[in-house]
Amino acid sequence: MTPPRRYYITTFGCQMNKADSERMAGILDQMGLEAVEEPEQADLLLYNTCTIRDNAEQKVYSYLGRQAKRKQTEPNLTLVVAGCVAQQEGEQLLRRVPELDLVMGPQYANRLGELLEQVVAGSQVVATEPIEIIEDITKPRRDSQVSAWVNVIYGCNERCTYCVVPSVRGVEQSRSPQAIRQEIEELGSQGYKEITLLGQNIDAYGRDLPGISPSGRRQHTFTDLLYYIHDVEGIERIRFATSHPRYFTERLIRACGELPKVCKHFHIPFQSGDNDILKAMARGYTRERYLKIIDTIRHYMPDASLSADAIVGFPGETEEQFERTLDLVEQVGFDQLNTAAYSPRPNTPAAQWPNQLSGSIKGDRLQRINHLVGIKAAERSQRYLGRIEKVLVEDTNPKDPAQVMGRTEGNRLTFLPGNIDELMGHIVAVKITEVRPFSLSGEQTRMSHIA
Repeated sequence: MTPPRRYYITTFGCQMNKADSERMAGILDQMGLEAVEEPEQADLLLYNTCTIRDNAEQKVYSYLGRQAKRKQTEPNLTLVVAGCVAQQEGEQLLRRVPELDLVMGPQYANRLGELLEQVVAGSQVVATEPIEIIEDITKPRRDSQVSAWVNVIYGCNERCTYCVVPSVRGVEQSRSPQAIRQEIEELGSQGYKEITLLGQNIDAYGRDLPGISPSGRRQHTFTDLLYYIHDVEGIERIRFATSHPRYFTERLIRACGELPKVCKHFHIPFQSGDNDILKAMARGYTRERYLKIIDTIRHYMPDASLSADAIVGFPGETEEQFERTLDLVEQVGFDQLNTAAYSPRPNTPAAQWPNQLSGSIKGDRLQRINHLVGIKAAERSQRYLGRIEKVLVEDTNPKDPAQVMGRTEGNRLTFLPGNIDELMGHIVAVKITEVRPFSLSGEQTRMSHIA
């Protein structure tokens, strides 16, 4: 089989998957392949998959079915399934879709090249065994010219009873501070203005790295990393995700307040507002602990933006327990909240419990929480009206080519009139003239170009 010449990557799921896809695209570029705009044009199709929820998994099988039929008439087509579904299903994927050439878990993203060499040599490859993640020396093919993902820790050691991530992404593996800073320095020299530091549980960064200070404190914490990378030239904004309330310290909050490049936007999933449900989820914190974190953030940064994740319809959740979640949403007033109805995942404890709720109850609760989320987000948006916000321009508004769009420091999507050729990658001062629950519109002020 001759090596394929064109490739197309479909990415499902989280920011970690998007970052993995960019790195795998970089490997394919280095191998001499060319990215194409449509899957039908490609000789190699790679699906980077997500297994957080059942509907994402089913979507993957739908895509694979179509391409498996195509391979019957185009035998040189190479089909690759990467990511979390690949890790979860392993050889079962080959039994279900025997046309696949390569099944590879997320820990193998940096090894795509050597795995494809085995495919070219005639092997059908399954790579899902736990391994140490090798430091990435391939340059990712980044989707944005303005902002970039930077992985700082892979895997997760938590054991939340609903979550499949630890079993598909493996144990925590932190990158060295030096390697992370080197990647960020390179991004700064290439003209990137914003980075987002990524980890499934980013506040756990450094737990697996050696080093204890004379005072007995761990030398490599996520807070230390922020101080270490903050002065990289060219980088104007630093974001990070995803945080876990159990590890979110006041020291980290103070650092975010002190470091001007760190965006005052925090994504801290709470999942439920009820302590008994949190205990059943094995989250390791209480409602009171979560609210104390929010109070501490607002003490140091009163205008900080807050976003989170919540699950409704967890096994055994009563109406009263669900209402405690609604009460927490009401009390905090999130700028944005990602919500989901509980979806049983393979090999997780909660999926085996007998007290599963019906689809109608879960659907009703999801609708009710989403209604409240929209109301609270609209209330939070009101504070922007008439204010001047710093907006990093990223792209053209796809619905109006006369407008550009970007994000405020608080991560609000903002639209404004302008020419993308002039404004892309610039931070401009924008007077907000219109507010919506999840986005803003405005106009450049006279002193518009800040950076």
